[in-house]
Amino acid sequence: MNEEKFISLAALGDFVDHDAEEMCARAGAFFEEIRRRHSVREFSNAPVPREVMERCIAAAGRAPSGANHQPWHFCLIGDATVKKTIRQAAEEEERAFYAGRAGDEWLAALDPIGTDANKPFLETAPWLIAVFAQRRGGVEAGMDKKNYYIHESVGIACGFLLAALHHAGLATLTHTPNPMTFLNEKLGRPATEKAYLLIVAGKPDPAAQIPNHARHKKPLSDIMTVF
Repeated sequence: MNEEKFISLAALGDFVDHDAEEMCARAGAFFEEIRRRHSVREFSNAPVPREVMERCIAAAGRAPSGANHQPWHFCLIGDATVKKTIRQAAEEEERAFYAGRAGDEWLAALDPIGTDANKPFLETAPWLIAVFAQRRGGVEAGMDKKNYYIHESVGIACGFLLAALHHAGLATLTHTPNPMTFLNEKLGRPATEKAYLLIVAGKPDPAAQIPNHARHKKPLSDIMTVF
């Protein structure tokens, strides 16, 4: 039986109408929670239930996308051997990056963060999520249609995912070794997919530190213009 082309939002019951006071309170509460999110590079090896990760990825899958094709695939990695393999491949690319591939300006920009080619968190953290952008796909698995607004769609989904992981009580790091083509090989993903992001997730090490440079966020007046 064919579905109707449209369905009433009211019939779904998916929109909750809040008054202005409640909207302000909810927006403020979300800001107070999300402002505590930091990129962490020192993780505890404390286990995190797989169900937590799956629910966060399911939340990411609710992101809007071009033509609703949902052009993303998430590889959830908890196996120690696979994590070690990914770390070795990532550090190989990172050594070339820090040895000159990045260029002086990029390396100077990274200096306040204090990063280098050593990435122990790729093994220490209980979970890695490799995010892939799909060039072809469709609204159903196995389709082979052109996908649209791929980078925008996957970027939004990653934003949902980071917020969900933080809301669940986990620390995260977005890691982008350049290039990331090794992830297709290590994780058996097809050539029609491009590695987009590697997310590290888990509890922070009790002694974890973050660079003060990363705490400086532009004020609202610098990032918003009202017309």
